[in-house]
Amino acid sequence: MVSCQDPFPWRLFIALLTDDLKVSAREQVEYMLMEDEDTPFITADEEVKSEIRTCLCKIFSSFEKELGSLLEADLSSETAEVKALPSLSDLDWMCNILPKMDLMKDFVSSWVEISCNILAVIQDKKFDSTLWGVKVKLIEVVGKVLDAVGFGNVILPTPARVHLLKIWLPYIRRMKPLLDLQGSEEMGFPYKMDEDLCQNIEAAIVSLVLALPSNDQADILVDWMQTEQVRYPDLSEAFEVWCYRTKAAKRRLVVGLNGIDNGTVSL
Repeated sequence: MVSCQDPFPWRLFIALLTDDLKVSAREQVEYMLMEDEDTPFITADEEVKSEIRTCLCKIFSSFEKELGSLLEADLSSETAEVKALPSLSDLDWMCNILPKMDLMKDFVSSWVEISCNILAVIQDKKFDSTLWGVKVKLIEVVGKVLDAVGFGNVILPTPARVHLLKIWLPYIRRMKPLLDLQGSEEMGFPYKMDEDLCQNIEAAIVSLVLALPSNDQADILVDWMQTEQVRYPDLSEAFEVWCYRTKAAKRRLVVGLNGIDNGTVSL
């Protein structure tokens, strides 16, 4: 194991792109980022951050390439799963490392940018009843992205936050009952959204919705109420808060207008 006095093994991030060294590289990086007196020197190093950003771009590029190739190639479902999962798993792991380097915004921005491309592939009819492992892993990664944005660890412009929700909320809403159904019909079906994952995603979405401007909240909540499947995620809390805020805003407006009228009369 590398000692704390050794330079941060930032080049090990490149090993994430090769299976042989991946496990060892992850262990090295995780060890170097353990909380101790040397950690701030590592996480503040701009050379380290630059290398990590480069590696992150390569992993995103690899993931997009592998995912896109699934539509072009005539692969079995097992082969397609094996082809797409490694780079997605790398991205999932990076979500655990980047917050320690204050680089999660780089990840989130890239994820938002390619979200439409991801869903264009994964929601193709060709994969309606396959790629369950990839679909669940996508939800796990999206959950971390929503958590980062929803609870203020990553600050995005309002249009980007709205885009993130409008892209991934329908996917999550659609996949949850499909995974539950598949699990009930197939004994030992390994792909599911566990309770903790469901709760974390729901809490992050509610927090994210409530931080949006009122009109954007209304658009998302109306869409949520109009769907047949509204049990998950449950946005009732967000809806109740939106109703209360809207009612309070109207009251303030009425009071303000009455004050203006009274002032005009007194003049």
